[in-house]
Amino acid sequence: MTTQRVNPPELSPPTGFSHAVVATGSRIVFLAGQTALDVDGKVVGETLPQQFAQALANLLAALTAAGGTASDLARVTVYVTDVAAYREHAAELGRIWRESAGREYPAMAVVGIVRLWDEQALVELDGFAVLDR
Repeated sequence: MTTQRVNPPELSPPTGFSHAVVATGSRIVFLAGQTALDVDGKVVGETLPQQFAQALANLLAALTAAGGTASDLARVTVYVTDVAAYREHAAELGRIWRESAGREYPAMAVVGIVRLWDEQALVELDGFAVLDR
């Protein structure tokens, strides 16, 4: 896959995301929403950062199983039940992202929601990736 991260100078400088991602490849992988579920289907982690780390690990595990890597991510949406908490923990969430997925950021959005399917879940991530393999 070839990707080009596009961050026009007339837009505010992005922090932890890209304004646009142009991806060329032969396969698109659509990733279902992932929360902080463990292998037994139980939500793990009491805090937003703990749950974010698990949800991201789950998203990347699904991507890996489909033959991709974090750098193949073109788009990720983060759904949170508390946007203020997300902003409060933004630096830590950014560190978790960089340690797990690197610094080639996809196009991203954070969306505040009332609740998730699993009532204990605080965050869910979904997205898609473009692969050449």
